[in-house]
Amino acid sequence: MRPYFHRVMEQTPTRFWINNPSRDEAVQAIDNGALGCTTNPSYPQKMVDHPQEADYAAGLLDEAICESNDDHEAEAILQRRLVQPIARTFMPTFNISGGRHGYVSIQGDPLQEHDPSAIIQDALRNRNLGVNIACKVPVTEAGLEAMAVLFEQDIPVNATEIMSIQQALDVFALYQRVGRRSDKHPRLFISQIAGIFDDYLLSVVEREGIDLSPDVLCQAGLAIGRKLYEIMQERQYPGTFVSGGARGLHHFTEMVGGEVCVTINWKGTADRLLEQNPPVVYRLFNPVPEKVIEELQEKLPDFCRAYLEGGLAPAEYEEFGPVQHFRNSFIKSWQRVLALIQARRVSQT
Repeated sequence: MRPYFHRVMEQTPTRFWINNPSRDEAVQAIDNGALGCTTNPSYPQKMVDHPQEADYAAGLLDEAICESNDDHEAEAILQRRLVQPIARTFMPTFNISGGRHGYVSIQGDPLQEHDPSAIIQDALRNRNLGVNIACKVPVTEAGLEAMAVLFEQDIPVNATEIMSIQQALDVFALYQRVGRRSDKHPRLFISQIAGIFDDYLLSVVEREGIDLSPDVLCQAGLAIGRKLYEIMQERQYPGTFVSGGARGLHHFTEMVGGEVCVTINWKGTADRLLEQNPPVVYRLFNPVPEKVIEELQEKLPDFCRAYLEGGLAPAEYEEFGPVQHFRNSFIKSWQRVLALIQARRVSQT
């Protein structure tokens, strides 16, 4: 039997992307059918701690320290140096597909996400890595302001940290508004983060002692993803739907059948799916039972705010619980590398 991801690609419009890969994992992913790649601000930390990449990343880190006296800029340099060979690895995919596939996403300093000018500056520098770079921008008030500039400059954007329907709708409206004004229509990816959303709701359930079955809870992020995909298809919105933040095999298998890209880690998800080699079954279009939606809405106000159109306003996006939960993980990783940079500077004096 053909490997799982090859069969998914042959039998469905669903596409496999790899998340935060090492250089070797990127090659393995492409060999198994991966057509794109995402990285996030935790990527430098993951590579400096990676059992096979640690020495390589340490060498790049020392180069970055020599190039900049600013610790934040040194980490940004390190991030770009780490992503660059991954982007090169995906360039043949980009070229063969005529630019349809082979994109690699990179997101800047999470400590500066509140500042549109900083987001733009990071994005422009990251974009210089190659034509197959998509600039990953959080869908917050500041991120939307930055996206307007990037769209007008015809720069591919991966709109990320989407935890709610309304965040995505605001991106579509902005993209269309800028397109009408500038006649620029760059590649747009819409990344809904299902698994992290579920993680956040689980923390709320445990903290507040809410009586909610795990069978119901595990459908929350996917319910939002299914609804968003349906809206995109019905209203013919521009952009490619990306399902991200996978925390279980179901975050891939439940999206199979749709014209979507599902981004997953190699270790613990992609490798397990290859090992299990499950049947390829269209699952995205299976409706979420109404009683499940009703229970989630009744017991979890944050689910309501995420699931309903107009449930959030742009000024609320950055402080929305699931978005904070996701961003905090990036900040923790970014600060871990900042501390390492500071320690290495001291040791080199």
